[in-house]
Amino acid sequence: MRKPETAEEAIKKYNVRLSGYGNKVLVFAHGFGCDQYVWKEVAPAFEGRYRVVLFDYIGSGKSDKSAYSSEKYSTLHGYKEDLLNLCEALELENVVFIGHSVSSMIGALAAIERPDLIENLIMIGPSPYYLNEEGYKGGFEKAEIDGMLEMMEVNYEDWAKFLAPLVMQNEERPHLAEEFERVLCTNDPFVARHFAEATFLADVRNELEKITVPTLILQAREDAIAPEAVGKYVHSKIPDSEFMLMEATGHNPHVSHAQETVAKIQSYLMNEAAACT
Repeated sequence: MRKPETAEEAIKKYNVRLSGYGNKVLVFAHGFGCDQYVWKEVAPAFEGRYRVVLFDYIGSGKSDKSAYSSEKYSTLHGYKEDLLNLCEALELENVVFIGHSVSSMIGALAAIERPDLIENLIMIGPSPYYLNEEGYKGGFEKAEIDGMLEMMEVNYEDWAKFLAPLVMQNEERPHLAEEFERVLCTNDPFVARHFAEATFLADVRNELEKITVPTLILQAREDAIAPEAVGKYVHSKIPDSEFMLMEATGHNPHVSHAQETVAKIQSYLMNEAAACT
């Protein structure tokens, strides 16, 4: 049973930023290792027609770090619970949840529990399971994930230096990887290590077919974290879903290719609105 929070409590706890106006609400959720800053080139484009909600997961960004519990956040359900708490505290309705990477799955779990609250899902670089196994290619071997988690414990800064260019790609723009490395290094290593474990060892594959809300899957090319085949797998499992392959490359297209990301989301929202009239 979730404990109700007031709007004031939720805004402080999750470092909520509210802007824009309109009947429909867009909730932007960052991925692992990031915070709401990653939406700085995307979210403002929607403020003219939508209410925009930005927030930080507990343990990330400027959230209330004292609320972090390694037990609660050992699985994605802890983050899902916070997302629903946040929406209820702010009395949100008509929500379009826009989640990057692991947030796609957090949003999926929330939409399964509250399809009356979340009307649409927009997933950017989603992956329900990061490991390879017979009949499924998630992109990583178990030894690779174990090695990454160990590296985070031994030398967090070296891990961030290794991960940033792998995630960002776009080698011709090295400042992107450098900026992402700085973002990673603002995290508490202990919290980041636990969030990484919850992310990369989660298996949400059996939940996908339970999603009943219309869903858009935005897939970047050359994504080393969530390959194209994984995005197509997600599309094949969600009944009412649309798959868009972007020109963008890398795992963070909302950062590296913000204009294309905005255009794809706007196009989808306009088509959804037209279909409802």
